[in-house]
Amino acid sequence: MRIGIPLETKPGERRVGLVPPAVAALAAEGHELVVAAGAGIGAGAPDESYREAGARVVEPAGAWNAELVVKVKELQPGEHRALGIGTTLFSFQHLVGEPALARALAGTGASAIAYELVRDAGGGFPLLAPMSALAGRLAIQAGANLLGLPAGGNGTLLAACPGVAPARVLVLGAGHAGEGAAALAAAMGARVTVLTRTESRRAQVAARLGPGVTTGLADAATVEREALGADLVVGAVFVPGAPTPKLLPRTLVARMRRGAVIVDVSIDAGGVAETSRPTTHADPAYIEEGVVHYAVPNMPAAVARTGAEALSAAALPYVRALAGRGVARALREDAGLAAGVVIWRGGCAHEGIARECGLPYVPLAQAAPA
Repeated sequence: MRIGIPLETKPGERRVGLVPPAVAALAAEGHELVVAAGAGIGAGAPDESYREAGARVVEPAGAWNAELVVKVKELQPGEHRALGIGTTLFSFQHLVGEPALARALAGTGASAIAYELVRDAGGGFPLLAPMSALAGRLAIQAGANLLGLPAGGNGTLLAACPGVAPARVLVLGAGHAGEGAAALAAAMGARVTVLTRTESRRAQVAARLGPGVTTGLADAATVEREALGADLVVGAVFVPGAPTPKLLPRTLVARMRRGAVIVDVSIDAGGVAETSRPTTHADPAYIEEGVVHYAVPNMPAAVARTGAEALSAAALPYVRALAGRGVARALREDAGLAAGVVIWRGGCAHEGIARECGLPYVPLAQAAPA
C-alpha cells in the first residue's frame, strides 16, 4: 500500500505522523512510503533519515497522493481538497464542534479514522493516551510559569517552599491527562484535588495517586468550592465524540482568585470553561475575568520529538494492520479500530457528528463492504 506522511500545517505543530523507525518497519513489509519534504524536521527527523528508512521524500502536495494518509492533527483550512475518493485519513480528527470541516471532509469521498476515538480491547483510547499523558504534564509546566507575576499570575510558586502554604491545584477529569497533571503537581509539593464524574473512577485514581491527593466528584457545588480556592485549574475532561461540559461558567471564573490560572487541556472539544478559546504556541495565554487562560489545542507539539515518537509508536500497529490487510478488512477484524471511523467513503459513520453537521448517519456496519 502507498502510505503518505504530510507536512503538518497547524500553527505551532512540529510533530510528524510517523518517525523514521516506523517508516523503516513499514518499508520492510513492502509498503511504499512518501514523506513530505521537511515533515519531520521539527521532531528531529531530517529528510535524509526518511530516505535511509526507505521512504521517498516528495514535495508537500505529493504526500497526500496515497491510499492511506497518516498525520497528526485535524485537517487545516483547504487541506480537504488534497484528499481523493478512496483515500483513508488516519489522524486526530476533532470534528466535534466543527460541522463545516465534517461536511468538507465527507464531500471528498474519502474515509477518516479518528485517533481520539480508536479503542483497545479494554475500552481505553490507545492513540489518545500518550498525547493526553504528555498534555497533563505540560499543563503543570505551563501553569507554573503563568502563575508568575510577569505572565499576569498571582505570584504563587507552584513548587513547595519551606514556611509557605502550598499552591492549590484543581484538576477536573481523571483520564491520562488529569492523572498525569495531578501526579506531577503533587510531586512538586502542591495541594492537589482531582474531581471525577463517577465514584468508580474516583476510587481508582485515589488508589493510584495515594493520600497526598484529595479526590471527589465533580458536582456543581464541589467544582465551585474548589475552583474559588485554586491557584491553578487544569481542565482535563474528555467525553468521546461530544463537546466538553462547561464545568466553569463565566460567572464562576469571574469569582476566582485574581491571577489564578486555567490550563484548558480539553479545548479541542470546546474546553471546560466558558471563557476558554483556542490559543497557539506563539500566543498561548490571555486574561479573561481576571484569570489567566492557557488553551493551546496541540500542547504536545511543544515537545515535538517526544510527542512524535510516542504517537508513532502507538499508531504503528494500526497502520500495519490497515496497510497489510487492507482498510476494510482491518476494520472488520478490529472493532476498536472501527470505533474510530467518523467518515466512511463520504458518509458520516458517527451519529453525534452526523447530527451536528446535518449529514445522514450511516453506521459503518451498513456502509462498509462485508
